[in-house]
Amino acid sequence: MSMAGPLLEDRLSKETMRAVQQTEWGGLDKLRLVDVPRPRPLPTEVLVRVKSIGINPIDLFTVFGRAYMNAVTLPHIPGWDIAGVVEQVGYGTTRFKVGDEVYGMPWFPRPASAYAEYAVAPARQLALKPKGVSFDEAAAVPLAGLTAWQMLVDVAKVGPGANVVINGAAGGVGHFAVQIAKSLGAQVTAVASAGKHQFVRKLGADRVIDYTVSNLVDEIKDADVVIELVGGDTCIQMLSTLRKGGLLVSAQAGWVPQLRDEAMKLGVRSSWYLVEPDHAGLEKLTELIERGSLKIEVSSSNPLEGAVGALEQVAQKRTLGKAVLRVS
Repeated sequence: MSMAGPLLEDRLSKETMRAVQQTEWGGLDKLRLVDVPRPRPLPTEVLVRVKSIGINPIDLFTVFGRAYMNAVTLPHIPGWDIAGVVEQVGYGTTRFKVGDEVYGMPWFPRPASAYAEYAVAPARQLALKPKGVSFDEAAAVPLAGLTAWQMLVDVAKVGPGANVVINGAAGGVGHFAVQIAKSLGAQVTAVASAGKHQFVRKLGADRVIDYTVSNLVDEIKDADVVIELVGGDTCIQMLSTLRKGGLLVSAQAGWVPQLRDEAMKLGVRSSWYLVEPDHAGLEKLTELIERGSLKIEVSSSNPLEGAVGALEQVAQKRTLGKAVLRVS
């Protein structure tokens, strides 16, 4: 009888985990740190003991019930970006072994339930963590880094000499986009507020414009590609910075339904875009990180129980680069 308590406690500790969860849509006050069942990997999946979690604006949108609600249901554990250690390998998986350090943004836009101590993911949606970076830094990369990579490489096909404008250059996606565009040989114009100019110049931007005091349409002419990360009326205005036939790629096109029609009127092109999990893209980002061509800016690192405060910082746009959560 004296053994029953500890044995039961040990068994339960192996079957549950801490997670940030909500059971009703609404504000950040709906989030709770709770114990939930630990997931188990199916064939071709791995169980990852999460060390760090990247925070993205889409996490906020889902918490408030404003995005991908055909894919996300209650109860909901937010988040997609993870970095951690493989703890269990499902049948048929050959990419990883137990103990491997990995990172990725699995399942998107279906729930990845990243704000937790453990996560399961398809093996082909993860990659080995870059050497020489922390788990915090690795967790900051996947969703934002893949967004920048896929917009520039897969959609815009940017090459040497391209004149690229990045609107929102100091944020999570933007600070990766500046560096990736430079690695592709582009000339980069970065749009950011004055207080962030030194930061984006260090990333490699050739020209920096303060959108709070300058009319972007007057300042920027004949861009080949615009990477648009702001949305709204700004997205429409940025069309006028393109040369004829130039391309605007928007990560916010879902909020700008008139984008394509307005582009056609001006004789330019536009493309909507949404990031997809992609181990091949992650491995390209890993190459850039390991050779020093892609620096990761982590503005804050908070414990899992500080998720609400960290999300509030992201909501107020008080971060340079990325904010992360760490799991003890």
